[in-house]
Amino acid sequence: MERQIISAIIPARNEEASIARAVESVAAQPEVGEVIVVDDHSTDRTPAILDELAKRLVKLKIVRAGDLPKGWTGKNHAVALGAAVATGEWLLFTDADTRHLPGSAAQALSDAAAHDADLVSYSPEQEARTFWERALIPFVYWRLSQRYRFDRVNDPYAGDAAANGQYILMRRAAYAAVGGHAAVAREILEDVALAQRAKGKGFRLFFAPGQGLVQTRMYRSFGDMWEGWTKNLYPLFGGSVGEILLEIDAATPGLGVLFAGVAVWEWIVRRGWSWTAALAALLAAVFIVRPWAWYEAWLLRNRYPGGYIRYYLAGAALYTAALATSWWKDTHGVVRWKGREYARPR
Repeated sequence: MERQIISAIIPARNEEASIARAVESVAAQPEVGEVIVVDDHSTDRTPAILDELAKRLVKLKIVRAGDLPKGWTGKNHAVALGAAVATGEWLLFTDADTRHLPGSAAQALSDAAAHDADLVSYSPEQEARTFWERALIPFVYWRLSQRYRFDRVNDPYAGDAAANGQYILMRRAAYAAVGGHAAVAREILEDVALAQRAKGKGFRLFFAPGQGLVQTRMYRSFGDMWEGWTKNLYPLFGGSVGEILLEIDAATPGLGVLFAGVAVWEWIVRRGWSWTAALAALLAAVFIVRPWAWYEAWLLRNRYPGGYIRYYLAGAALYTAALATSWWKDTHGVVRWKGREYARPR
């Protein structure tokens, strides 16, 4: 069998709204020799859509997942099945809700060569269409950019390791050396776990923004968005109560000071103006405005509309609630995703 440059692997479970766009955009990349979609027991129109696509896309191969083995998450099992039949020198793991822009695969290979990397990952452009998406999703990625800094992940001498499972291009030899997805079979955050294993074994990572390369609309309803982020946030930010409290304090300083500002204003209205009240009001204003300014600068740097700053308070409140809910789910019960339940990772 002829060896391909890139084998793209897409797990799909009830993805009728987006699977065609994902498959077609990946197949359009000249460097991608085959697109392997693993249908993971879909009950919607996903299988029918894939069958129709296969009639006109010679690159498309469809794999039907069997029963989920004990100790595996559904996504990890699906991508492992895809990797097992792939023929490429590079394996591209990507999601069914992505859209790959022209030239993205070529750029990934170029970045791998330029940085001597065995794993290249991009954080895709996030499409946000509803109020809830615009409030929470950019806020989450702002905080993730502070937690997982690209420069430290890409530094072979730093211990930081991360990747975004929506786009991971990995050299086949490196994938095999770290044990593939079998080595992270039960991990909810398989992307970060895979990157940690790769870096721990001496393989180089290149993690970067995906603007102009790949786009995604992660969630199409508030319920799906809430389920998704409350699945991930607690382990993403350290998996301990202390880490979560520190993150809330770092992410939402404006909320606490906002309440302080309201209290100061109440003092002024009821008891009259004073130098003490004026100073307190000024400090409150400074500490409220500063995190908003930081957030707005980050939004503009990452090609989000500047108008998204108006969602700051809603995003901060939702983010805090999602962190707390994620902690509760991870430490007191099970994680639910795509109609399945998983025992908490530890």
